Amino acid sequence: MPKAKRTYVCSECGYESVRWYGKCPGCDAWNTMEEVVVQSTPEVAAKPAKQRGGTGAVTQKIYEIEAAEQTHLPTGIGEFDRVLGGGIVDGSLMLVGGEPGVGKSTLLLQVCAQVARQGKRVMYVSGEESARQIRLRADRLGVAKDEIDVLAENAVDAIEEKLNAVQPDLAVIDSIQTTYRPDMSSAPGSVSQVRESAAVLMRWAKTNGCAVILVGHVTKEGAIAGPRVLEHMVDVVLYFEGDYQHEYRLLRAVKNRFGSVNELGMFSMTETGMLPVENASETLISNRTAGASGSVIFCCMEGSRPMLVDLQALASHSFYAVPRRTVNGADQGRVALLLAVLEKRAGLRLYDQDVYVNVAGGLSLSEPAVDLPLCVAVASSLQEVAVPSDFAIMGEVGLTGEVRAITQMERRISECVRLGFKKIMCPYDSAKHVKNTLGAELIPVKTLAQAITLLGIRR
Repeated sequence: MPKAKRTYVCSECGYESVRWYGKCPGCDAWNTMEEVVVQSTPEVAAKPAKQRGGTGAVTQKIYEIEAAEQTHLPTGIGEFDRVLGGGIVDGSLMLVGGEPGVGKSTLLLQVCAQVARQGKRVMYVSGEESARQIRLRADRLGVAKDEIDVLAENAVDAIEEKLNAVQPDLAVIDSIQTTYRPDMSSAPGSVSQVRESAAVLMRWAKTNGCAVILVGHVTKEGAIAGPRVLEHMVDVVLYFEGDYQHEYRLLRAVKNRFGSVNELGMFSMTETGMLPVENASETLISNRTAGASGSVIFCCMEGSRPMLVDLQALASHSFYAVPRRTVNGADQGRVALLLAVLEKRAGLRLYDQDVYVNVAGGLSLSEPAVDLPLCVAVASSLQEVAVPSDFAIMGEVGLTGEVRAITQMERRISECVRLGFKKIMCPYDSAKHVKNTLGAELIPVKTLAQAITLLGIRR
């Protein structure tokens, strides 16, 4: 009787090993290595005849290659098209990742319906749900009457066979972690299975000119589960962000071979599906309390898109030996650095204050231009002096307290003016190069102390 082979597979990232580890070498998660028993096959399979690998392509001079522009197929969902750079490209392989329940399947089923209404052939492959479950979701979304081919299958060889028979213009595979190749002994979701399944689908998409969207699970750290090579293989990587406490979902591009990266699309989760939020700035600041200390309007750039957000801070006397620093929506290390600059360069006493920072709406800000509004928000809360309600503030702050220049000032000014903010505090070096202020009053500052003084926030 053949001897069973034992391997250990990480339940978080799919890392495989012949020995057990307390800490997974692949994703550094603890106690996630699970034993998997693989039964050896008693018969020795006949070796296939050796074949020449590759596609048989010949070398070409770069100027001899036909230069054809990539055409984007708009899906009709504006926020989805914005993130993709205009729409779906034929023959592209896209990866959409997100936490369970964030709305990936809902959004992609809506995308399939919109593409099918344009007369395109669409195929939705599910390895997690039955065809009946997909029909129930389609009824809820109001897309049950659209021409969408549904296949409940997770064997990649069978999926490829059906794709060859249907020849769709768009295919959705939900999800790549559930697909497997029957000729491989490893479990579905393992590193080797995910890599090989994605490779099969990539070759099919490029050969047949069909756009393929893969749905990917994420680990508890927020990264797409499975081998990192998966993100290198695909043309587009999208992350669907959000949680159950917020109404809004954010679709962010972190890789795009056909458009700009770091684009952001906003959706509202409703009973009838994902609704695009066209005017994100107005939505994010609609519930702002005017005249409250610690609240500052900041114009951030998400790719090429300017968005106004309400940046809030609260400073209160601490009763702990070590004051608390709680940050939501910004980098905690950067906030600690800026608090030190406030103490050293602006003379504000924060060593005995608990400081809380929040970006309203669930956005996560990482660009340097958030430094100045964050400092002003903390100083405003500490001194109980409200920033004027018609002010927008932006700028990077250095360790010596200087306010440094930021990029795309004219786009930021345009968005501020559109929503009625005509007084804009910005870096002095950035204001010098603005050609058209669009009627806004620019208040240039060189130092953090100067900004706090001009706003009437005294020590």
